[in-house]
Formats: sequence, C-alpha cells, structure tokens
Amino acid sequence: MRNLAAALLLVAPLALAHHGWSEYDDSKPLELKGVIRSAGYDNPHGTLRLEAGGKTWTVVLAPPGRMASRGLEQASLAAGADAIVNGYPSRSKPDELRAERITIGGKTTELR
Repeated sequence: MRNLAAALLLVAPLALAHHGWSEYDDSKPLELKGVIRSAGYDNPHGTLRLEAGGKTWTVVLAPPGRMASRGLEQASLAAGADAIVNGYPSRSKPDELRAERITIGGKTTELR
C-alpha cells in the first residue's frame, strides 16, 4: 500500500503539469492559415511552428500515438507545407495555440 501511495505522489504532479488545458481560452477559438516552419512528433504532445498572420505560432498538437491512429503521420508535418489549424490561444503565451484540428493537403484530422 505504501508503494502505491508513493507512486501516486510521484505521478500526480506530472499529470497536472501535462494536462493544463485550462491554460488555453476555449471562449476564443482561432483559425490559423499558414506555413509549417518546423515540427516535432514527440511525447507528450507533438508541436509545430506555424508562420501565420505575420507571426510564428507554437502549436501544441495531440500525442504522436493519437495523431498516427487518426491518420496524421509525421511526414505530413513537413516544413514548407501549408496548414490550417483550429484551436484555442494560450492565456499567458501570446504566440501559442492548442490545436483541436489540423488540415494539411486538404485532409482534416481531429486531434482532441
């Protein structure tokens, strides 16, 4: 029982840090149309840098396993590709967006 309690104490802060979705303002949906400058297909969430509207955004994507299972492969996130991202802006980082869906090459992938 002590081991379980110790494990929960270690995991709980990670879970809270990982799922801080309240950091994003879901009352202000945004659609960004731009060009992918770079991308990461890493855990816990993929990311990309999207040049849109005169600035470069950091876009937080879904975990790689979810993206792959929904058909968004790493190769789709190639630098130079045009993308449309729908999501919610960060409350504290003016150039960050949590993506709900992404469209690349006419194919839309739901991420949440």
